[in-house]
Amino acid sequence: MRASSQATGPAADPDGLEDRLRRFATIWSRAIFPVTATSMTRPEFERHLLPLARELSTALHEGSFDPRPAQRTGAALVDAHCTDPDALSRTLGVIDSYLVLYCGSAQEYSAEELRARCARLQHAVAAGYAHALRERTLAEQEAIARSSMQARSDAAEALHATEARFRAIFEGAAIGIGIADLDGNVLEVNEALTRMFGGLEHHVRGRKVTDWSHPEDRPHVWELYRELVRGDRDHFRVEKPFYRNDGTVLWTNLTVSLLRDADGLPQYQLALMEDTTERRLLNLRLRYEATHDALTGLPNRTLFFERLEKAVTAGDGARFGLCYLDLDGFKAINDSLGHAAGDRLLVEVADRLQSCATAPGEMVARLGGDEFVALTTGPGAQREVHELAARILAVLAAPIRIDGREFTVRGSIGIVEGPAGGERTAAEVLRSADITMYRAKSAGGNRFELADPEADARAITRHGLTTSLPAALERGEFFIEYQPLVHLGDGTVHGAEALVRWCHPQHGVLGPDRFIPLAEHTGLIVPLGRWVLQEAVRQARFWQQRHADGGPLRINVNLSPAQLHHPGLVADTVDVLERSGLEPGALCLEVTESALIGADEDLLKPLRQLSEMGVDIALDDFGTGYSNLANLRRLPVNVLKLDRSFTQGMQRSPADPVDLKIVEGIVSLAHSLELAVTVEGVETGAQAVQLRELGCDTAQGWYYARPGPPEKLHALSLADAV
Repeated sequence: MRASSQATGPAADPDGLEDRLRRFATIWSRAIFPVTATSMTRPEFERHLLPLARELSTALHEGSFDPRPAQRTGAALVDAHCTDPDALSRTLGVIDSYLVLYCGSAQEYSAEELRARCARLQHAVAAGYAHALRERTLAEQEAIARSSMQARSDAAEALHATEARFRAIFEGAAIGIGIADLDGNVLEVNEALTRMFGGLEHHVRGRKVTDWSHPEDRPHVWELYRELVRGDRDHFRVEKPFYRNDGTVLWTNLTVSLLRDADGLPQYQLALMEDTTERRLLNLRLRYEATHDALTGLPNRTLFFERLEKAVTAGDGARFGLCYLDLDGFKAINDSLGHAAGDRLLVEVADRLQSCATAPGEMVARLGGDEFVALTTGPGAQREVHELAARILAVLAAPIRIDGREFTVRGSIGIVEGPAGGERTAAEVLRSADITMYRAKSAGGNRFELADPEADARAITRHGLTTSLPAALERGEFFIEYQPLVHLGDGTVHGAEALVRWCHPQHGVLGPDRFIPLAEHTGLIVPLGRWVLQEAVRQARFWQQRHADGGPLRINVNLSPAQLHHPGLVADTVDVLERSGLEPGALCLEVTESALIGADEDLLKPLRQLSEMGVDIALDDFGTGYSNLANLRRLPVNVLKLDRSFTQGMQRSPADPVDLKIVEGIVSLAHSLELAVTVEGVETGAQAVQLRELGCDTAQGWYYARPGPPEKLHALSLADAV
């Protein structure tokens, strides 16, 4: 439970919630005090309402919605003698107008979610109020019934007095009262019951009880009636509808009691009716508002999820098909024409979607924003869901006119289809459809894609890795492996490249290709990159101090495009070098060629500053970005790292002559620009010899060593690979 639900005093109210609750209670008391039969003064009544306001506020913000506090609030109003019909309607009006205004918090939920919760609270208050009022009324009814029975049984002893008392109760009661014989013939009715059935007594008196059957009667209602007439039970209570003569339906809470004679034998039946029609209509309206989208009138997420759960858990060979639709480019329309125009577009889209799902077992719902879902059920769902998706894309293709302009709406659809009663839950099915929809959007949109369990698993894994990245950095789950850079001239270790790894608790050791793109997408690449720089520089300084007999001379660290754009790149690098005591010349920062294609001076400025300090800049993956070779003159780089794709042909003997010419040309160009050349992916001795003959300066690859822990690097023994 939230802390706010535990703090009830002003001392625990730093954001003024208590004051806003008091203002809400003041408005509430002023609204219903005039129609409340109470001995309290209005200020006393306001203080009485304040705890109820707190319960409503707590229920509004509870993570998992619980209607019970609101139901208790409705019951508390009845206990406080707020039984006038206006008391409930005014209370619901106050909650609708002021609860979100005074007690809502946009920081926790969206305005739409708060309004939906407020509507459900109104429903719960009305239900609690109705239940408490019914229990109170039924208690009064029982007293009336017993008085009626007593009046009938004592008629022989005090006929005149008993008849007068009975008639006073019978005619003056606010609930409907009717008496029938054991054959079901209605003998007497009071005025309240007559009004319920249209105001004409002959429409009720003289009829048989069995004439009032209704299609919505519960199956056990008439069985209870037969048990009562036989004398097997003394009373029963049910909710029962009746048809009036004009064809309208009267909903009642019906209590039927058995009246026995002096010998205890069944004699009459007494019916007490409470008209619940208006309350039922109110509950239905509140239920509709809680389960339907206010803008489009379509079922909302709540109602759709109920239907989806039934479809997924159904048995007997049933199948289901789900289409998850997201409009392509809706944000651009919303931003350019405004939200009012965007709302009209959503209404038009909703109408078109409804026209696509008219068959039995099909429904369309709006989940929120520009996301819609369509569901089809039945044995032919596998075929029907594809046809449904095609119809949706077809109806969206027709232009929509808004404010004199025509727009063509496109959509991306993810489809999930399968048998009901499987292992997947409704939430898992919806998530799979959502993931598949984004796959359709990534493929260009205006299309539908079928769910792929393997693609779902990869997407879920990516999402899990993304969410656990920040905590992984805090918990120290990252570590660095080092791969040597070897001087091709004499075979000595020239340096090492720092390669970050993630020791994930569930997935084991992950390479950078699994998490670096995620870190760049989330922005975590900046703190992660700084950590790698700190660790690599610290290790390089350690090698220099402890291994003066020929340890690695410098350390290479990769920079991502996001780090290049970060304003603190130069300051962070200087700070790391100064804290470790490593000379700038012992650090080489590697930047991919693609990151510098079309780079302007603002992007190159920090690299120039670092280069002027003495830090080497290497152009990584050279040859894959298709950059203009003439641009090399303006780039502040010292080293070209030739991509492995240019040297793979040298693993064979004889080497590909075209590859030899390309590498020879690149090396010649680099040396003419006073740039060193490093080659990646060297795997054989033949490659190493050939690259040395072509004039390459340094190399790295499995021929020399795989990336490993720092303690193994110094003792590296250069040997031919198997």
